[in-house]
Amino acid sequence: MGAPMAWNLDDAGFDLVVYNRTTERERPFAQAGISVADSPKHLTERVDVVCLIVSDGDAVAEVLERKHGVLAGLDDETTVVQMSTIGHDQTMAAADIVDDNGGRFLDCPVSGTVGPAREGTLVGLAGGDDAVIDDVEPILDAMCDPVVRCGAVGHGTSMKLFINALLGNAMGAFAEALTFGANNGLATEDMLTVVENGALDSPLFTAKGQQIGHDDYDARFPVDYQFKDLDLALELAGEEPTPMHLTAAARELFNGARAAGHGDQDMAAVVKHLATATDVDLTN
Repeated sequence: MGAPMAWNLDDAGFDLVVYNRTTERERPFAQAGISVADSPKHLTERVDVVCLIVSDGDAVAEVLERKHGVLAGLDDETTVVQMSTIGHDQTMAAADIVDDNGGRFLDCPVSGTVGPAREGTLVGLAGGDDAVIDDVEPILDAMCDPVVRCGAVGHGTSMKLFINALLGNAMGAFAEALTFGANNGLATEDMLTVVENGALDSPLFTAKGQQIGHDDYDARFPVDYQFKDLDLALELAGEEPTPMHLTAAARELFNGARAAGHGDQDMAAVVKHLATATDVDLTN
């Protein structure tokens, strides 16, 4: 996700500096003449806006707080834009620590996968002061279309957990229905035709259905990440409290796929767990 987002910033003409904890991933940027930092601190000292896009809340905390981390390079003109999908409490903790160290914080996870990241059509879910959003909106616009103003810090994260809870539920139901149909003698191609020509037609079912039919589970958005996001949604729901019976079931469906060895495959691989258990083939 981070690499295509960074390329879009470069294409938009921003003076870009990149850093990745995996040095090999910096190489294409260095070869293109883009500045590469040797630490988060080094990057932060050279820019006005730091965009974080990493795997989870622990990674966000590590990049911020480590020796030579982002916090070590902050000043009162630095805005930290947190774009990863993390827990609500983790978002608020990151906001507090950035504020305590003199910087400004924007909660802005993005909705979308690698394709929209390349196209600059991620949905930005911004939570924070309007003045901060105004200042960084040209940067967000280079990566996102649209940018939705969700409210205060924390509301961007809540919106991301809302949409990914819906995503996980929809994908889980789709996988179960396809497996049900296959176990009753229906061809995958025919089931997809029926879905695509009725009220349930959607880009999600079209894209994931095509992947399943072609046995293509290269990760666009891995099972492990979908499980993580469902777990985070349920964690936040438990604090309200908000009953989420279907989301709990979807989480366990994705957990079953992880247990079956599909965690690093695309989220569509949740169907492989069900197809294997019932001994059906869903390829066209």
